[in-house]
Amino acid sequence: MKKASIWYSGVLVLAFLVFTSASKLQDKQVMIATYDGHEDYGYNFISIDEDDEAFTITFQEINEDLLKTFDLKSDKLIGAKFKLTYTSKIIVETDEDGYEDETEVNTLIGLSKL
Repeated sequence: MKKASIWYSGVLVLAFLVFTSASKLQDKQVMIATYDGHEDYGYNFISIDEDDEAFTITFQEINEDLLKTFDLKSDKLIGAKFKLTYTSKIIVETDEDGYEDETEVNTLIGLSKL
């Protein structure tokens, strides 16, 4: 009986680890975009959606290794096309009046020039 409960516990822990790691993998997104420059609030890229409409995506956070490889703070790469890998998360903050404010934070984790 004791061996069975240890075995079941091990299976549950393994299942938990598999499901949590799978959800982290699903958070990564990939897109093709053109670099549009750096502002105080982040790094801007322009992409085209399914309706052929241009939109800007801003990355507030960026992997430091990417900044060593690509000098995104200079104007040299503006107009260059990249394959981006990134994650997005929603941060909810409550103000002094109790109202919630949602902010999307995009983190650039992979970049390759096309």
